[in-house]
Amino acid sequence: MRIPIRSTLRRRLTALLGASALAATGLVAVATPAHAAVSCQVTYTKAWDNGSGFGANLNLTNTGDPLTSWSLTWTWPGNQGGIQGWSANYAQSGQNVTATSLSYNGSLGTGASTGLGFNASYSGTNTNPSNFAVNGVSCGGTTPTVSLVVSPTSVSVPEGGTATYAVRLSAQPSGNVTVATTAGSGDTNLTVSSGSSLTFTTSNWNTNQNVTLAAAEDSDTANGTRPFTVAASGLSSVTVNATEADNDSTTTQSLVVSSTAVSVPEGGTASYAVRLAAQPSGNVTVTNTAGSGDTSITVSSGASLTFTTSNWSTAQTVTLAAAEDSDTTAGTRPITVASSGLTSVTVTATEADNDGGPVGPRADNPYSGAGVYVNPQWRANALAEPGGSRIANQPTGVWFDRISALTGNGSPTTGTMGLADHLDQAVIQDAANGSAPMVIQIVVYNLPGRDCAALASNGELGPTELPRYKSEYIDPMAAILARPAYANLRIVAIIEIDSLPNLVTNVSGRPTATAMCDTMLANRGYVDGVGYALNKLGAVPNVYNYIDAGHHGWLGWDDNFGSSANMMFSAATASGSTAANVHGFIANTANTSALTEPYVGTITEQLRQTSWIDWNRYNDELTFAQAFRSRLVQAGFSSSIGMLIDTSRNGWGSCVRTPCQPTQATRPTAASTSTDPNTFVNQSRIDRRIHKGNWCNQAGAGLGERPRAAPATGIDAYVWIKPPGESDGSSSLIPNEEGKGFDRMCDPTYPGNARNGNNMSGALPNAPVSGHWFSAQFQQLMANAYPPLS
Repeated sequence: MRIPIRSTLRRRLTALLGASALAATGLVAVATPAHAAVSCQVTYTKAWDNGSGFGANLNLTNTGDPLTSWSLTWTWPGNQGGIQGWSANYAQSGQNVTATSLSYNGSLGTGASTGLGFNASYSGTNTNPSNFAVNGVSCGGTTPTVSLVVSPTSVSVPEGGTATYAVRLSAQPSGNVTVATTAGSGDTNLTVSSGSSLTFTTSNWNTNQNVTLAAAEDSDTANGTRPFTVAASGLSSVTVNATEADNDSTTTQSLVVSSTAVSVPEGGTASYAVRLAAQPSGNVTVTNTAGSGDTSITVSSGASLTFTTSNWSTAQTVTLAAAEDSDTTAGTRPITVASSGLTSVTVTATEADNDGGPVGPRADNPYSGAGVYVNPQWRANALAEPGGSRIANQPTGVWFDRISALTGNGSPTTGTMGLADHLDQAVIQDAANGSAPMVIQIVVYNLPGRDCAALASNGELGPTELPRYKSEYIDPMAAILARPAYANLRIVAIIEIDSLPNLVTNVSGRPTATAMCDTMLANRGYVDGVGYALNKLGAVPNVYNYIDAGHHGWLGWDDNFGSSANMMFSAATASGSTAANVHGFIANTANTSALTEPYVGTITEQLRQTSWIDWNRYNDELTFAQAFRSRLVQAGFSSSIGMLIDTSRNGWGSCVRTPCQPTQATRPTAASTSTDPNTFVNQSRIDRRIHKGNWCNQAGAGLGERPRAAPATGIDAYVWIKPPGESDGSSSLIPNEEGKGFDRMCDPTYPGNARNGNNMSGALPNAPVSGHWFSAQFQQLMANAYPPLS
């Protein structure tokens, strides 16, 4: 959610660049206390390494006299360089690196520590440095202890089903490490289904690998337990306690049908899925019989299904066909799903007639008349919060921000549910949704070199790992989405937040340029990656692709508006894709820009000159989204594209739960009467951020409009794609295995940079790593909601 610098800031930036140039030539003095005894300890941990690029976290501990500032130096043993880091100013000359303290972390008392880190590139070997010094005095270096990291250590395994836990190492090993999982004494129905032996190398040591446990069906009604020991030679073992979730006495037998309303294209097919609700005592035959109605609709396959004591919970597909005919009506026919002794279910099949014009399998607006999937894991987090039940049933996006998320990686927020698990749950919610279709919203978010202008949302893939993105992320995602069991879902795919706009606003020629954004523009990693995702996912008939379109405070200026639309068309037609694979765009994802600014009103030339609007032609998300839609059509996209607006955090009700922004705490109820343009805008605006460039965990924000379909012209829906309560980034350095760095825009003490006009960040304190649950943010969003929560 970054924005370009405006002309009014250029003189300030020149001064900053001048200071950086002095630092690069070694002319910046580093002060130390007179006669101070310097002593230090440094821990260096490699966070990721893809063979040509890597990231590292360092922890500096002052073991000597107090310091008021520090200069940390080391010498690379190989050909490492191109540092882009955080929490220090970095300079490199040859193999020698200098990292100097910043205003907020220079003072280190005796025993105090501070963290810093960077991403860099290399060729050849990438041996860790060991000769660290602070203010010219050599430090001790330590190699992190390798240990097993297992999550969770308590697993509930449904009888007749499976559950997983994740294993990784805490630090890079010197060689391969084999991790074995062994079952102990206890309930022998609980066994290791897969992952009994895992191999970790010097490159994949911090990538979660799953161990799957299975619970066999039995006739008892007890919940047995069994310990599983996770062990590797020379390391302390970890015990995972597994409990069988018995279902023999809790579930009434019934037919579970994925959808009770199916649209069958004329000359084509459509399907629905059937399974049983509980294990039967013997084989069960389920028939699917066509009733009276449009005889061109028939049961093509799956007319008779057999469920056994072992496959009862696996959905089986029934395929319906609609023959070509010459009429122009959309006929219907009921299909009865029945089994002896069970209540039958009726599926209403409707012929999608195409004789009177082209009728595709996709709806013009997937949200119209549809239910939207409620993520049970986000719902559980919401319900665990005081007052959270008021919004726990709202639909939110499900983010897949790592390869391991596709199968479920045990993260603190998303648990062990993978993509197929969520889709299975959506099918169940669809079956309870009556005749209305079901939308599930997924976020495709794992580009190589992800989010090149910010560190909090960096990802696991390095800038050259486009092949992995394709083969290990997009290809398996597309294969899962294309499974017949999910054919009746409307799958909305939000494509790569914060990617394409960065290639316009944060590259060379712009004062806000970063080396990583230049790299991703030059190597086409974003353009080709987005094109590949659109092409593969667009081939699945029930997937609706929406590309991220930034927000008004990023792309609303003249020099960004048209260029960004053209960039998006370039990506939509890359890697074999066409613009037809794009159903629409989404604005304001995970951002807090106000939906409307009713009291500021029309943006006049005089108001454009105010410091808040700053020559932008837009001042809210609704007018921006509608205007940008028209510009996208001009760029070459279909005139039928729709827009989504993320309203999960842009309500800006009165700030009744602190901390608040240092602007007015009460939501305006009328336009200001001031004749001074700046005062008029600041007293009238709903959005109370210090600057439109502020994006991370904004203090004082509230829930916005609740999700709903077709709220305004050109807008397919208001959505909550960023789940309320999930952090934007940590407010201090938190080492993690997810590739996510520390961005100072998430630090409430940060005085800003060129992207926010060198203003304070406005961020909440004590925030966890991006995507992790942030209770304080969730509580503030509810308290400051507008419209208010009842």
